[in-house]
Amino acid sequence: MLQRLGFPDVGPHRRFVSALAIDALGSGIWMPLSMLYFLHQTSLTLVQLGLAMTIANTVAMLVVPYLGSLVDRLGPKVVMQAGNAGAAAAFVLYPFAHSLVAVSVLVFCATATRQAFWGALGPMVTQITRPGEREMWFGFLSAMRNAGYGVGGVLAAVALTIGSDTAFQSVVVANAASYVVAFALMIAVVGGGRPESPDADAGAGADKVPGGAWVAFTDRGYRALIAVIFCYALATMTLNVTMPVYFVDSLGLPGWVPGTVFVINTLMIGIGQGLVVRAMTGSTRRKVLQAAVAFTVASYVLFYLAHGLSVPGGIVVVLVAAIVYTVAEMTAGPVVAALSAEAPPPDQRGRYMAATQLAWSAAAAVSPLLYAALLDRGALAAWGGPVVICLAWALLVEGLTRRMPRVGHPVTNRAEPVTEPGPAATADGPPVSAHNADPPR
Repeated sequence: MLQRLGFPDVGPHRRFVSALAIDALGSGIWMPLSMLYFLHQTSLTLVQLGLAMTIANTVAMLVVPYLGSLVDRLGPKVVMQAGNAGAAAAFVLYPFAHSLVAVSVLVFCATATRQAFWGALGPMVTQITRPGEREMWFGFLSAMRNAGYGVGGVLAAVALTIGSDTAFQSVVVANAASYVVAFALMIAVVGGGRPESPDADAGAGADKVPGGAWVAFTDRGYRALIAVIFCYALATMTLNVTMPVYFVDSLGLPGWVPGTVFVINTLMIGIGQGLVVRAMTGSTRRKVLQAAVAFTVASYVLFYLAHGLSVPGGIVVVLVAAIVYTVAEMTAGPVVAALSAEAPPPDQRGRYMAATQLAWSAAAAVSPLLYAALLDRGALAAWGGPVVICLAWALLVEGLTRRMPRVGHPVTNRAEPVTEPGPAATADGPPVSAHNADPPR
């Protein structure tokens, strides 16, 4: 059934996929209620709570590169396990957090351990899969995550409707339990050890992790990819920041419209992501990314054109635009994920992919202020600004093609055979360094 939808054969990795599914379900239950939980269970004001979460998330963002170093030193499986265990412990303590300091510390712990989990996920997937099938795998995991979030969101809505202390505490317990189950399932997962360095035969010095925590930023090709990901991430942030406010306050549409747009986005990714990845077969990654830019710009234009229409007309145009927007997200996401995973040398992949995680975090930090300022200036600015970001995204993709040759490779959706040229070979082929993999110019 999954393969008919364009997804990979998950049979050999059933426990791994099950762990991720449970994790996504727990996160889906928690995310809609995270702010409301502390407002309901503590005496903190909204401003105090916002301050606590901002401090926690900002400090947690600073440790991301060092978590990437841990992935390279210990292997992604160990870091994912530690992330699940740490998150479970943090959530078990949530009911005892009542002060500003306690909330800040526990939110930091939960956020940092989740970043450890997500920072190790990409290297883990890259280790247990082969070149040629990674767009399928990253697309599948994105679809599964959206499905988990959707189901979890329904359960969260039930808890919110009940609104009792018991209901809120049940959400925390359920989320902690999801991490424990995911931890247990991951124990038997094969793979995810420390990647072997090209210098594995060099003696005592081979145990050192070269390059430092910020090594990705010294690679010109990967820096260009980070810039591409930052623009793509900014474009996706319009779903959470610009669209709800624009639909209700600017267009005067009914309150159910933003929720419907989220449902469209979640269902399309959950059901259709594999089919979109299959449709990419034979196209170069550059063309796929440029198509994603075109779809995104088209959706923004449609959102702008909804301004001034009647309410029924506005609803129709907005829903059509939401479909186009989601197609763009489904088109870019798997390719960007595959590039960020395949470009680094195997023994530095954790730190390289941590840098892309920073790009997402930076976009999440910048977008609320940026898009709020644009919304304040009217519909043209609200969507003209994101269009400019998309133009920068398109130009960066063209520049990336010159610096990272694999961007010009076609999407095959067919696993390449593993070559074993020597003792240090990996599932990615022979050992390489960052600069002979994709030489910077």
